Amino acid sequence: MKATTAGWGSGLLGVMIFSGSLPATRVAVGGFTPLFLTSARAVVAALLGLALLWGLRQKRPARGDIVSLGVVALGVVIGFPLLTALALQHITSAHSIVFIGLLPLCTAIFGVLRGGERPKPVFWLFSIAGSLLVAGFALAESGPGSLTGDLLMIAAVLLCGLGYAEGAALSRRLGGWQVISWALLLALPVMVVLALATLPVDWSVVEAPAWIGLAYVSVFSMLVGFVFWYRGLALGGIAGVGQLQLLQPFFGLALAGMLLGEPVAWTMIAVTVLIVLCVAGARRFA
Repeated sequence: MKATTAGWGSGLLGVMIFSGSLPATRVAVGGFTPLFLTSARAVVAALLGLALLWGLRQKRPARGDIVSLGVVALGVVIGFPLLTALALQHITSAHSIVFIGLLPLCTAIFGVLRGGERPKPVFWLFSIAGSLLVAGFALAESGPGSLTGDLLMIAAVLLCGLGYAEGAALSRRLGGWQVISWALLLALPVMVVLALATLPVDWSVVEAPAWIGLAYVSVFSMLVGFVFWYRGLALGGIAGVGQLQLLQPFFGLALAGMLLGEPVAWTMIAVTVLIVLCVAGARRFA
């Protein structure tokens, strides 16, 4: 019970960190191309991960773990960051929340397929209800979309759900921060080449907000958030803790309200209450 509670607490911290990822990406692509942003954030995070692995003298993963680490790298190091950066050139960050609302359900499905979990049937009712609430709210609040952007977000969510589930299963043996660090190192050679090939032609036109966005997604979205997230999934269960992602859009909206003074509608508060009930129900039957 203590391990499960710790897992949910750690997962919640991860979700709070991830809540700033899409807005930060949206700001960053104003100054960098999606390919450079994806590769640069991975290179920065990989170097930080290497320092942790070397400084704490971590053993290398077993040969049998390389394929799984490759899946993690494909899903959360390359696939999700690149596809969302491309999508956010066509849609707003608000519209992208429609698809992020489907990520918990996708993670739960891959948790069954790759993690061997077997949630109770009632769990799926709460998971689907929560996903529909988030997607419906985001769709009502966001502007018009784009077919290209929507398809890119669907692909991003599928790869991300797979990367979350695969990484969580590995974290039970290797540890959460070790998994993301090794996955980043595995992708590092490709990311370095890509970063060098897509360097901005004129650095002087890159404004401060883009640099701040790059820094956030490199340090927090790509590394620190995963330290808590993978630990939470490993301890509390992939399917159950994964439902905390339903709260991610509302953390972002609340942050905008507190820091930017944006109005918080009563509908957001009402939907948030319903989402919390869905997460609590999912936790009960995960």
